[in-house]
Amino acid sequence: MGPLKPNLIELILGLICFCVVFISFAKVLLPRIEKTLAEREEVTAGTLERAEAVQLDAQRVRAEYQAELSAARHEASQIRQAAHEEGVTLLAEIRAEGQKAREDMVAAAAVQLEADRVIAEAELREDVLGLATELAGRVIGEPIRDLDRARAVADEFFAADEAATKS
Repeated sequence: MGPLKPNLIELILGLICFCVVFISFAKVLLPRIEKTLAEREEVTAGTLERAEAVQLDAQRVRAEYQAELSAARHEASQIRQAAHEEGVTLLAEIRAEGQKAREDMVAAAAVQLEADRVIAEAELREDVLGLATELAGRVIGEPIRDLDRARAVADEFFAADEAATKS
């Protein structure tokens, strides 16, 4: 008996054992293995589908976020532009008010200066008239009592002086 000529009983017994093991694998183990592989395939496919769904949802949320961000930037730009325009308008108004206030102050000062000039001129004329009358009295040697006449002479002098100054 050698490897080329096997024992028939051992060969049949080996063949029967092989068939029993093969059938048990085919009937019991292969369905379990196929079931496990199918479950893994389902889990993998479900995970991929969920991942794709999550990815699509994330892309949708990102697109919404980008749209909102763009809208917010546009709105901020408009707000900045409006604030700039409002600032320019307020600055122009404040400048106009300042210019008007300055002009009012200059006009009031000019009126006050003119009033002060007239008052000073009147006081100065009175002082000059008094001094001129006193001086004329000293030159003549007796005091001059006719103040109305002295005032008329002084007024004629000042009128002639103003007329000469204006010409």
